[in-house]
Amino acid sequence: MSENLEAARVWLGRIQALPITEPIAVMNVCGGHERSLTHLGLRAVMPANVKIIPGPGCPVCVCPEEDLADAIALALSGTVTLVAFGDMLRVPINAAKGDVNSLAAARAAGGDVRPISSPQEAVAMARENPARPVVFFAAGFETTTAPVAAMLAEGVPDNLSVLLAARLTWPAVDMLLRDKDASLDALIAPGHVATIMGAEEWRFIPERYGLPVAVAGFSAESLLAALYSVLRQKLEGKPFLDNCYPELVSAQGNARAKHWLAEVMQVGPANWRGIGIIPDSGFTLRGEWQRYDARARHTVLAAPRKRAGEMPPGCDCASVVLGKLGPDQCRLYGNACTPQHPVGPCMVSDEGACHIWWQAGMRAA
Repeated sequence: MSENLEAARVWLGRIQALPITEPIAVMNVCGGHERSLTHLGLRAVMPANVKIIPGPGCPVCVCPEEDLADAIALALSGTVTLVAFGDMLRVPINAAKGDVNSLAAARAAGGDVRPISSPQEAVAMARENPARPVVFFAAGFETTTAPVAAMLAEGVPDNLSVLLAARLTWPAVDMLLRDKDASLDALIAPGHVATIMGAEEWRFIPERYGLPVAVAGFSAESLLAALYSVLRQKLEGKPFLDNCYPELVSAQGNARAKHWLAEVMQVGPANWRGIGIIPDSGFTLRGEWQRYDARARHTVLAAPRKRAGEMPPGCDCASVVLGKLGPDQCRLYGNACTPQHPVGPCMVSDEGACHIWWQAGMRAA
Protein backbone atom coordinates (compact mmCIF):
# COMPACT_ATOMS: atom_id res chain seq x y z
CA MET A 1 0.00 0.00 0.00
CA SER A 2 1.46 3.38 -0.98
CA GLU A 3 2.09 6.12 1.55
CA ASN A 4 -0.36 8.39 -0.28
CA LEU A 5 -3.15 5.83 -0.12
CA GLU A 6 -2.47 5.19 3.56
CA ALA A 7 -2.50 8.96 4.26
CA ALA A 8 -5.82 9.27 2.40
CA ARG A 9 -7.27 6.48 4.55
CA VAL A 10 -6.13 8.32 7.68
CA TRP A 11 -7.80 11.56 6.60
CA LEU A 12 -10.98 9.73 5.66
CA GLY A 13 -11.05 8.05 9.05
CA ARG A 14 -10.72 11.43 10.74
CA ILE A 15 -13.59 12.81 8.67
CA GLN A 16 -15.82 9.85 9.46
CA ALA A 17 -15.06 10.25 13.17
CA LEU A 18 -16.24 13.87 13.27
CA PRO A 19 -19.50 14.41 15.20
CA ILE A 20 -21.45 15.82 12.25
CA THR A 21 -25.12 15.93 13.22
CA GLU A 22 -26.32 18.81 11.02
CA PRO A 23 -26.01 19.22 7.23
CA ILE A 24 -22.79 20.89 6.02
CA ALA A 25 -22.53 22.12 2.43
CA VAL A 26 -18.98 22.43 1.06
CA MET A 27 -18.38 24.05 -2.33
CA ASN A 28 -15.29 23.27 -4.40
CA VAL A 29 -14.16 26.06 -6.71
CA CYS A 30 -12.12 24.16 -9.29
CA GLY A 31 -12.98 21.96 -12.24
CA GLY A 32 -9.91 19.85 -11.54
CA HIS A 33 -11.09 19.30 -7.97
CA GLU A 34 -14.52 18.31 -9.22
CA ARG A 35 -13.00 15.81 -11.61
CA SER A 36 -10.87 14.25 -8.83
CA LEU A 37 -13.69 14.23 -6.28
CA THR A 38 -16.06 12.58 -8.72
CA HIS A 39 -13.79 10.02 -10.31
CA LEU A 40 -12.24 9.04 -6.97
CA GLY A 41 -15.75 8.53 -5.56
CA LEU A 42 -15.11 10.76 -2.54
CA ARG A 43 -18.72 11.91 -2.26
CA ALA A 44 -19.79 8.32 -1.62
CA VAL A 45 -17.54 7.98 1.43
CA MET A 46 -18.47 11.26 3.09
CA PRO A 47 -20.68 11.30 6.21
CA ALA A 48 -24.38 11.42 5.30
CA ASN A 49 -24.74 15.07 6.34
CA VAL A 50 -21.87 16.33 4.18
CA LYS A 51 -22.77 17.65 0.73
CA ILE A 52 -20.02 18.60 -1.74
CA ILE A 53 -21.19 21.12 -4.35
CA PRO A 54 -19.38 21.94 -7.62
CA GLY A 55 -18.94 25.68 -8.09
CA PRO A 56 -17.60 28.21 -10.65
CA GLY A 57 -14.49 26.28 -11.61
CA CYS A 58 -14.90 25.97 -15.38
CA PRO A 59 -13.69 28.90 -17.54
CA VAL A 60 -15.09 27.32 -20.70
CA CYS A 61 -18.55 27.24 -19.11
CA VAL A 62 -18.65 30.97 -18.38
CA CYS A 63 -16.87 32.26 -21.50
CA PRO A 64 -19.07 35.08 -22.84
CA GLU A 65 -21.19 34.00 -25.75
CA GLU A 66 -20.42 37.24 -27.58
CA ASP A 67 -16.69 36.40 -27.50
CA LEU A 68 -17.41 32.98 -28.96
CA ALA A 69 -19.55 34.60 -31.65
CA ASP A 70 -16.71 37.00 -32.50
CA ALA A 71 -14.27 34.10 -32.75
CA ILE A 72 -16.66 32.23 -35.05
CA ALA A 73 -17.14 35.32 -37.24
CA LEU A 74 -13.37 35.77 -37.55
CA ALA A 75 -12.92 32.11 -38.43
CA LEU A 76 -15.61 32.31 -41.12
CA SER A 77 -14.13 35.49 -42.61
CA GLY A 78 -11.46 33.47 -44.39
CA THR A 79 -8.87 36.12 -43.60
CA VAL A 80 -7.30 34.70 -40.40
CA THR A 81 -6.17 31.50 -38.75
CA LEU A 82 -8.10 31.16 -35.49
CA VAL A 83 -6.42 29.11 -32.73
CA ALA A 84 -7.94 28.19 -29.38
CA PHE A 85 -7.63 25.71 -26.56
CA GLY A 86 -9.30 22.48 -27.65
CA ASP A 87 -12.37 22.61 -25.37
CA MET A 88 -13.43 25.94 -26.86
CA LEU A 89 -14.05 24.45 -30.29
CA ARG A 90 -17.18 22.53 -29.26
CA VAL A 91 -18.88 25.17 -27.07
CA PRO A 92 -22.22 26.08 -28.70
CA ILE A 93 -23.74 29.53 -28.97
CA ASN A 94 -27.35 30.50 -29.62
CA ALA A 95 -27.87 30.46 -33.37
CA ALA A 96 -30.68 29.90 -35.80
CA LYS A 97 -31.13 26.33 -36.98
CA GLY A 98 -28.66 25.63 -39.75
CA ASP A 99 -26.34 28.50 -38.80
CA VAL A 100 -22.79 27.92 -37.60
CA ASN A 101 -22.98 27.69 -33.81
CA SER A 102 -19.46 26.65 -32.72
CA LEU A 103 -15.84 26.91 -33.76
CA ALA A 104 -15.95 23.23 -34.72
CA ALA A 105 -18.87 23.99 -37.03
CA ALA A 106 -16.97 26.99 -38.41
CA ARG A 107 -14.06 24.67 -39.15
CA ALA A 108 -16.37 22.23 -40.91
CA ALA A 109 -17.70 25.16 -42.95
CA GLY A 110 -14.20 25.96 -44.19
CA GLY A 111 -12.86 28.25 -41.49
CA ASP A 112 -9.19 27.92 -40.61
CA VAL A 113 -9.65 26.87 -36.96
CA ARG A 114 -6.93 24.96 -35.12
CA PRO A 115 -6.79 23.61 -31.57
CA ILE A 116 -3.69 24.31 -29.50
CA SER A 117 -2.61 23.37 -25.99
CA SER A 118 -0.28 26.26 -25.11
CA PRO A 119 0.41 29.90 -26.04
CA GLN A 120 3.78 28.82 -27.47
CA GLU A 121 1.94 26.90 -30.18
CA ALA A 122 0.17 30.10 -31.24
CA VAL A 123 3.51 31.94 -31.42
CA ALA A 124 5.08 29.12 -33.46
CA MET A 125 2.16 29.07 -35.88
CA ALA A 126 2.39 32.83 -36.42
CA ARG A 127 6.12 32.63 -37.05
CA GLU A 128 5.70 29.78 -39.52
CA ASN A 129 3.08 31.78 -41.48
CA PRO A 130 4.25 35.42 -41.33
CA ALA A 131 1.93 36.57 -44.14
CA ARG A 132 -1.16 35.14 -42.43
CA PRO A 133 -2.91 36.87 -39.49
CA VAL A 134 -3.23 34.49 -36.55
CA VAL A 135 -5.81 35.17 -33.82
CA PHE A 136 -5.40 33.41 -30.48
CA PHE A 137 -8.81 33.05 -28.80
CA ALA A 138 -7.56 32.96 -25.21
CA ALA A 139 -10.26 31.97 -22.74
CA GLY A 140 -9.41 30.86 -19.22
CA PHE A 141 -8.82 31.66 -15.58
CA GLU A 142 -5.62 32.94 -13.97
CA THR A 143 -3.76 29.67 -14.56
CA THR A 144 -3.92 29.94 -18.35
CA THR A 145 -4.00 33.75 -18.51
CA ALA A 146 -0.60 34.19 -16.83
CA PRO A 147 1.16 32.28 -19.66
CA VAL A 148 -0.67 34.45 -22.22
CA ALA A 149 0.62 37.56 -20.43
CA ALA A 150 4.15 36.14 -20.37
CA MET A 151 3.89 35.28 -24.07
CA LEU A 152 3.06 38.89 -24.95
CA ALA A 153 5.67 40.36 -22.60
CA GLU A 154 8.41 38.18 -24.11
CA GLY A 155 7.50 39.29 -27.62
CA VAL A 156 5.34 37.82 -30.35
CA PRO A 157 5.25 38.11 -34.16
CA ASP A 158 3.41 41.12 -35.55
CA ASN A 159 0.84 38.91 -37.26
CA LEU A 160 -0.38 37.44 -33.95
CA SER A 161 -3.23 39.02 -32.01
CA VAL A 162 -5.27 37.89 -29.01
CA LEU A 163 -9.04 37.66 -28.61
CA LEU A 164 -9.04 37.68 -24.82
CA ALA A 165 -11.82 36.12 -22.72
CA ALA A 166 -9.96 35.74 -19.42
CA ARG A 167 -11.54 35.77 -15.97
CA LEU A 168 -10.52 35.91 -12.31
CA THR A 169 -11.98 33.28 -10.01
CA TRP A 170 -12.31 34.93 -6.62
CA PRO A 171 -14.80 37.70 -7.64
CA ALA A 172 -17.32 35.04 -8.72
CA VAL A 173 -17.00 33.36 -5.32
CA ASP A 174 -17.38 36.72 -3.61
CA MET A 175 -20.55 37.36 -5.63
CA LEU A 176 -21.87 33.94 -4.63
CA LEU A 177 -21.26 34.54 -0.94
CA ARG A 178 -22.96 37.95 -1.08
CA ASP A 179 -26.11 36.25 -2.33
CA LYS A 180 -28.53 35.96 0.58
CA ASP A 181 -29.87 32.72 -0.90
CA ALA A 182 -26.44 31.07 -0.79
CA SER A 183 -26.48 28.20 1.68
CA LEU A 184 -22.80 27.32 1.84
CA ASP A 185 -20.98 26.36 5.02
CA ALA A 186 -17.38 26.02 3.76
CA LEU A 187 -15.25 26.18 0.62
CA ILE A 188 -12.36 24.33 -0.97
CA ALA A 189 -10.23 26.90 -2.83
CA PRO A 190 -8.76 26.05 -6.26
CA GLY A 191 -5.31 24.51 -6.29
CA HIS A 192 -4.20 25.55 -9.78
CA VAL A 193 -5.31 29.16 -9.36
CA ALA A 194 -3.69 29.33 -5.92
CA THR A 195 -0.34 28.21 -7.35
CA ILE A 196 -0.40 31.43 -9.40
CA MET A 197 -2.21 33.90 -7.15
CA GLY A 198 -1.32 32.51 -3.71
CA ALA A 199 -3.33 31.10 -0.83
CA GLU A 200 -3.76 34.53 0.76
CA GLU A 201 -6.15 35.56 -2.02
CA TRP A 202 -8.78 33.39 -0.30
CA ARG A 203 -8.46 34.88 3.17
CA PHE A 204 -11.46 37.11 2.48
CA ILE A 205 -13.74 34.08 2.91
CA PRO A 206 -13.20 33.61 6.67
CA GLU A 207 -12.57 37.29 7.34
CA ARG A 208 -15.51 38.72 5.38
CA TYR A 209 -18.01 35.89 5.52
CA GLY A 210 -16.97 33.85 8.56
CA LEU A 211 -16.70 30.63 6.55
CA PRO A 212 -13.97 27.95 6.63
CA VAL A 213 -11.75 27.62 3.58
CA ALA A 214 -8.87 25.35 2.61
CA VAL A 215 -6.68 25.25 -0.49
CA ALA A 216 -6.43 21.70 -1.85
CA GLY A 217 -4.41 19.77 -4.38
CA PHE A 218 -5.80 17.07 -6.62
CA SER A 219 -4.90 13.81 -4.89
CA ALA A 220 -7.26 11.98 -2.56
CA GLU A 221 -4.89 12.75 0.29
CA SER A 222 -4.90 16.52 -0.28
CA LEU A 223 -8.64 16.75 -0.96
CA LEU A 224 -9.53 14.72 2.12
CA ALA A 225 -7.14 16.77 4.26
CA ALA A 226 -8.85 19.96 3.03
CA LEU A 227 -12.32 18.51 3.63
CA TYR A 228 -11.34 17.46 7.15
CA SER A 229 -9.98 20.94 7.79
CA VAL A 230 -13.10 22.84 6.75
CA LEU A 231 -15.47 20.36 8.43
CA ARG A 232 -13.55 20.62 11.69
CA GLN A 233 -13.43 24.42 11.39
CA LYS A 234 -17.20 24.45 10.94
CA LEU A 235 -17.84 22.19 13.93
CA GLU A 236 -15.52 24.22 16.17
CA GLY A 237 -16.87 27.57 14.95
CA LYS A 238 -13.35 28.84 14.24
CA PRO A 239 -13.06 29.58 10.51
CA PHE A 240 -9.65 30.30 9.02
CA LEU A 241 -7.63 29.86 5.82
CA ASP A 242 -5.80 26.54 5.67
CA ASN A 243 -3.29 25.62 2.96
CA CYS A 244 -3.46 21.86 2.37
CA TYR A 245 -1.37 22.06 -0.80
CA PRO A 246 1.89 23.56 0.55
CA GLU A 247 4.10 21.57 -1.82
CA LEU A 248 3.00 23.84 -4.70
CA VAL A 249 1.02 26.70 -3.15
CA SER A 250 2.69 29.48 -1.18
CA ALA A 251 1.04 32.32 0.67
CA GLN A 252 1.72 34.89 -2.07
CA GLY A 253 1.84 32.64 -5.12
CA ASN A 254 4.10 32.80 -8.16
CA ALA A 255 5.70 36.24 -8.12
CA ARG A 256 6.87 36.09 -11.74
CA ALA A 257 3.48 35.02 -13.08
CA LYS A 258 1.74 37.73 -11.06
CA HIS A 259 4.24 40.27 -12.36
CA TRP A 260 3.40 39.43 -15.97
CA LEU A 261 -0.33 39.60 -15.25
CA ALA A 262 0.05 43.04 -13.66
CA GLU A 263 2.37 44.26 -16.41
CA VAL A 264 0.33 43.16 -19.42
CA MET A 265 -3.25 42.99 -18.12
CA GLN A 266 -5.67 45.23 -16.32
CA VAL A 267 -8.72 44.15 -14.35
CA GLY A 268 -12.27 45.41 -14.80
CA PRO A 269 -15.92 44.35 -14.89
CA ALA A 270 -16.62 41.36 -17.11
CA ASN A 271 -19.54 39.32 -18.36
CA TRP A 272 -19.94 35.68 -17.33
CA ARG A 273 -22.18 33.67 -19.61
CA GLY A 274 -25.64 33.20 -18.16
CA ILE A 275 -24.65 35.04 -14.98
CA GLY A 276 -24.04 38.65 -16.00
CA ILE A 277 -21.49 41.32 -15.17
CA ILE A 278 -19.24 40.65 -12.17
CA PRO A 279 -17.11 43.61 -10.99
CA ASP A 280 -13.31 43.28 -11.18
CA SER A 281 -13.53 39.81 -12.69
CA GLY A 282 -12.06 40.17 -16.18
CA PHE A 283 -8.65 40.76 -17.74
CA THR A 284 -8.06 43.11 -20.66
CA LEU A 285 -4.81 44.19 -22.30
CA ARG A 286 -3.22 47.37 -21.02
CA GLY A 287 -0.85 49.98 -22.45
CA GLU A 288 1.47 48.98 -25.28
CA TRP A 289 -0.01 45.48 -25.42
CA GLN A 290 -3.36 46.78 -26.58
CA ARG A 291 -1.94 46.73 -30.09
CA TYR A 292 -2.27 42.94 -29.95
CA ASP A 293 -6.01 43.12 -29.23
CA ALA A 294 -7.79 41.22 -32.01
CA ARG A 295 -10.91 43.35 -31.57
CA ALA A 296 -8.92 46.45 -32.48
CA ARG A 297 -7.14 44.84 -35.42
CA HIS A 298 -10.04 43.02 -37.05
CA THR A 299 -13.38 44.55 -37.94
CA VAL A 300 -15.01 41.21 -38.85
CA LEU A 301 -16.93 40.61 -35.64
CA ALA A 302 -20.33 39.11 -34.94
CA ALA A 303 -23.49 41.12 -35.51
CA PRO A 304 -25.73 41.66 -32.47
CA ARG A 305 -28.00 38.68 -31.76
CA LYS A 306 -31.31 38.39 -29.94
CA ARG A 307 -30.23 35.98 -27.22
CA ALA A 308 -26.62 37.09 -26.81
CA GLY A 309 -25.11 36.09 -23.49
CA GLU A 310 -27.82 33.62 -22.56
CA MET A 311 -27.59 29.89 -22.13
CA PRO A 312 -29.46 27.81 -24.72
CA PRO A 313 -33.21 27.29 -24.09
CA GLY A 314 -33.78 24.82 -21.27
CA CYS A 315 -30.10 24.76 -20.27
CA ASP A 316 -29.39 25.21 -16.55
CA CYS A 317 -25.60 25.60 -16.86
CA ALA A 318 -25.61 28.96 -15.09
CA SER A 319 -27.34 27.46 -12.04
CA VAL A 320 -24.91 24.53 -12.09
CA VAL A 321 -21.91 26.88 -12.22
CA LEU A 322 -23.30 28.85 -9.27
CA GLY A 323 -23.92 25.70 -7.25
CA LYS A 324 -27.67 26.20 -7.16
CA LEU A 325 -28.38 22.95 -9.01
CA GLY A 326 -26.51 19.70 -9.34
CA PRO A 327 -25.66 18.71 -12.90
CA ASP A 328 -28.16 15.85 -12.75
CA GLN A 329 -30.91 18.35 -11.89
CA CYS A 330 -30.58 20.20 -15.21
CA ARG A 331 -33.62 19.71 -17.40
CA LEU A 332 -31.48 18.68 -20.38
CA TYR A 333 -28.89 16.54 -18.60
CA GLY A 334 -28.59 13.18 -20.31
CA ASN A 335 -31.64 13.83 -22.45
CA ALA A 336 -30.98 16.45 -25.10
CA CYS A 337 -27.52 17.18 -23.67
CA THR A 338 -24.66 14.65 -23.59
CA PRO A 339 -20.90 14.96 -24.22
CA GLN A 340 -21.45 13.65 -27.75
CA HIS A 341 -24.16 16.26 -28.41
CA PRO A 342 -23.68 19.09 -25.90
CA VAL A 343 -26.33 21.78 -25.63
CA GLY A 344 -24.74 23.76 -22.81
CA PRO A 345 -21.07 24.57 -22.13
CA CYS A 346 -20.96 22.57 -18.86
CA MET A 347 -21.26 19.37 -20.90
CA VAL A 348 -18.33 20.28 -23.17
CA SER A 349 -15.25 20.88 -21.06
CA ASP A 350 -13.26 18.38 -19.00
CA GLU A 351 -13.69 20.94 -16.20
CA GLY A 352 -17.46 21.25 -16.66
CA ALA A 353 -19.43 19.58 -13.87
CA CYS A 354 -22.02 18.10 -16.24
CA HIS A 355 -19.34 16.53 -18.43
CA ILE A 356 -17.49 15.18 -15.38
CA TRP A 357 -20.61 13.65 -13.81
CA TRP A 358 -21.77 12.07 -17.07
CA GLN A 359 -18.36 10.56 -17.80
CA ALA A 360 -18.32 9.14 -14.26
CA GLY A 361 -21.65 7.37 -14.87
CA MET A 362 -23.80 9.71 -12.78
CA ARG A 363 -27.22 9.89 -14.40
CA ALA A 364 -30.29 12.10 -13.95
CA ALA A 365 -31.68 12.48 -10.43
